[in-house]
Amino acid sequence: MNIYLIGYRCTGKTSVGKSLASMIGWSFIDTDLLLVAQLGTTIAEFVHANGWTAFRRKEKAVIEKVCTLDMQVVATGGGVAQDPQNVAYMQKSGAIIWLKALPQTIKHRLIQDDNSQRSRPALTSKGRIEEIDQMLQSRNLIYEKAMNFFIETDHLSISDICNIIIEQLPKADRA
Repeated sequence: MNIYLIGYRCTGKTSVGKSLASMIGWSFIDTDLLLVAQLGTTIAEFVHANGWTAFRRKEKAVIEKVCTLDMQVVATGGGVAQDPQNVAYMQKSGAIIWLKALPQTIKHRLIQDDNSQRSRPALTSKGRIEEIDQMLQSRNLIYEKAMNFFIETDHLSISDICNIIIEQLPKADRA
């Protein structure tokens, strides 16, 4: 079994994933970091040069491979759940937890995260900050359909989020 963290960028997937993996003694994988290592460039540069379709194909191959592993906490890219096959792979091999945050929380975190500004491509022509409301509106239903359960991360510490996951996971496994 694996634990997959899904959700929009800057909702805490990587931070929570690292901490959760440490707490439960599992390995941690960030699929975006795997992709960057495989691509040899940032996601933003790859998308600029090759387009979103090529990126999503690479992402799908990484997800398929990661889903063959066991006892991993996996932080996924924000768009991974848009592909029903990715969702099927994850559902078959583990539990999917949606980390949610309000648009204003995401905007605040994105502005504070220099790495996000440099390495993550804009998803619309509006720019990274302006696009958040639009993207959440289009993706929230996708995340909801994929998840076993969700956690609102706005006012919780990383430790609190991890404890909620550990508490809820047995219930999600029975669902």
